[in-house]
Amino acid sequence: MSLIDEAAAARPNAYAPYSGFKVGAALRTSSGKVFVGVNVENAAYPQGTCAEAGAIAAMIAGGETRIAEVAVIADSPEPVTPCGGCRQKLSEFAAPDTPVTMASVSGATLTMTMSDLLPGAFAKSAMDR
Repeated sequence: MSLIDEAAAARPNAYAPYSGFKVGAALRTSSGKVFVGVNVENAAYPQGTCAEAGAIAAMIAGGETRIAEVAVIADSPEPVTPCGGCRQKLSEFAAPDTPVTMASVSGATLTMTMSDLLPGAFAKSAMDR
């Protein structure tokens, strides 16, 4: 199953009672393991948490820390990019040349690298003294 297929299979499980905008994400680690996530909304924070953040949390809980590839899918006219916060979270665990494939349920896809999605990402080295 492709990474987009993994994200698409998880997407229906998203909890989006406020926006109705369900997003699925999947990531493959450098060891080849796949982790999925979905967006989760709640009354106090209707924007909710993002699908990519859920996949990252699952990855960390699974003992992995390096992302080799990412996929995200939503029901939108064009492929949607990860939000700014998720781009930063992804950059913590992915190299600048890591491919991120974005897709719509209608089949449109767009692949970019992490550095294309988040040029000038904040890094731990910025705190070096």
